[in-house]
Amino acid sequence: MAESRLEVVSSACPLDCPDSCSLDVTLRDGVVESLGGNRVNPLTAGFICGKVRHFPELMYGPDRVLFPSVRSGPKGSGKFRRVSWDEALERIATRITEVRDQSGGEAILPYCYGGSNGWLTQNGLDARFFHRLGASRLARTLCAMPASTASTGLYGKMAGVAFEDYPAARLIVLWGVNPAVTGIHLAPFIHQAQANGAKVAVIDPRRTQFARQADLHLALRPGTDLPVALAIICWLFDSGRADLGFLATHARNWEQLRERSQEWTLERAANVAGIPAEQIAAFAELYAESKPAVVRCGWGLERNVNGGSAIAAVLALPAIAGKFGVAGGGFTLSQSAAWDVDANAGAAAPPPATRVINMNRLGETLRPEFQPPVRVLFVYNCNPLSTVPEQNKIRTGLMREDLFTVVHEQVMTDTALYADVLLPATTFLEHDEARRGYGAMLAFYTKPVVDPVGEARSNHWLFGELCRRLGLSQPGDPETSDELVQAIVATSASAAKLSESFAKNGRAVPPCGVRPVQFVDVFPGTSDRRIDLCPESLDRATSKGLYTYLPVAAREEYPLALISPSTSRAISSTLYQLVRDFVPVEIHPDDARERNIADGDSVRIFNDSGEVRCTAKLNADLRPGLAALPKGLWARHTHNGQTSNALAPDTLSDLGEGACFNDTRVQIARTNGSATQS
Repeated sequence: MAESRLEVVSSACPLDCPDSCSLDVTLRDGVVESLGGNRVNPLTAGFICGKVRHFPELMYGPDRVLFPSVRSGPKGSGKFRRVSWDEALERIATRITEVRDQSGGEAILPYCYGGSNGWLTQNGLDARFFHRLGASRLARTLCAMPASTASTGLYGKMAGVAFEDYPAARLIVLWGVNPAVTGIHLAPFIHQAQANGAKVAVIDPRRTQFARQADLHLALRPGTDLPVALAIICWLFDSGRADLGFLATHARNWEQLRERSQEWTLERAANVAGIPAEQIAAFAELYAESKPAVVRCGWGLERNVNGGSAIAAVLALPAIAGKFGVAGGGFTLSQSAAWDVDANAGAAAPPPATRVINMNRLGETLRPEFQPPVRVLFVYNCNPLSTVPEQNKIRTGLMREDLFTVVHEQVMTDTALYADVLLPATTFLEHDEARRGYGAMLAFYTKPVVDPVGEARSNHWLFGELCRRLGLSQPGDPETSDELVQAIVATSASAAKLSESFAKNGRAVPPCGVRPVQFVDVFPGTSDRRIDLCPESLDRATSKGLYTYLPVAAREEYPLALISPSTSRAISSTLYQLVRDFVPVEIHPDDARERNIADGDSVRIFNDSGEVRCTAKLNADLRPGLAALPKGLWARHTHNGQTSNALAPDTLSDLGEGACFNDTRVQIARTNGSATQS
């Protein structure tokens, strides 16, 4: 028997995580055997998350989509017939052409988000295809849009505090973020800071791993971050701790923010947030006294109707308290702002003047009454049945016989079951990819390390082929991976340097460097390089003005807040097919006792939108009145095939029209029978 061939090659992870890890990929006879971290990206530091370590199981597991196929049974049945790529593409091209000619391009809806954050798998040839087709445009607001809208309004584009500078801080504030399970490469720097004597404060409704280790934990009610942040701002001004000199020099409209914060006393904010006023006061005092102090602002606090204003208020804190100008001082949100490139430049096609459809409203959009109706749905880089609000509305829409659904996917997701044409997609280890980190200060351009499994093809190949079949290609279009990357890099003021670095090393650092200090090396990307603490544009965008708190409508029959946090097992819905067991809902012991629920009991979680049947897990690390069921679950993870998305409203946040998952209100009741019988 011939000896097997073993080799280790380098790659990088483009999945939806800030860390952008550099990888060592071990191959045995041309097959991926394992993935590990290396030190090409210093942030990776030789280790990766447990999620991506399981990636070979996704690539070679039983759920992998191997061949093009067409539906051969009822929608949702998962019955398909294998066809050639040519037949599949011809069916798609024919149907799209028919629909465009009969109903116009707006009857076609592309639907993608975050399955890969790479430049070549999203906003490249896919955007060119749909833009020139005149399709409806998708507002990709499922995550991060409220945060990016708020941060851009206040600061323009400005890089944040690098993770590597966290050990210099005397106080680290983790607000709406849990580095123990997502973006885990921040964790060692927090531990190093603690070893240096730094204090840690956590604002989260759960007692997370870092909350248990923190010096201060504010377990506020979901959606009440805004009044808490405003109360801290009010206290800073009233106690004389606001840095008026910094504000006079580097900010405008701070007087308006001060005025709007005045109604939020510590006591009023504490009453709304369900925490002692003394805790908010202790945090405010600690923050005022600590320098350097850094706020790691996560995306958890944007997932409610007040999400945009909450992010704006939290990001205003370092300006009010004068925390900029030193290493380890300021804030970190997304480091995408460190890059001066236009990631859409590779499309080489401007967006059409067609309607914009918010992706959070997919269920409403697929209703027959929606006008003009969507007749073609093209899903890629996304699993909306597992990730988008109002799951039951979406499922009903996908059942429409007059809806032609194309799904380009790596594995047989819940959404893929409803495809009329199902196409096999490559993974990032099987195609070219380029992406910038949004936590790590590094961009990668990687090549495939193995041949595609089965007949899988990349998004880049697929949409290039569809452009050619429908006559949408034009002379001079960037076509190859290299040409698209060069078109994007060319939009940077440092294009020559970035191009040379990509060509030489397959990676590049942003023009501002890897450890910029805010207000020393980088400044707000506003017209006058000053912070706008109450931008007119954001004020107009909100229904009642920026920083206005809108309480979630309370209904007595649905007294529990249901949140859907990230876990260490999946990246949104990606990799959840590897979890074979049922997933329980977590509930505080006091709430369980009121409902006669014991650990392991079968329960139903319900509201007017749906019902999830699963088991209960008692967890005293939740605050009372709170329940938790992870985001991204698949139908197989509950007893009735519905997940937390079936219960989540499709209401929109005050800024950026983001999803309001944390505004979900439910009741939980014990059901008869054991868990195995449910």
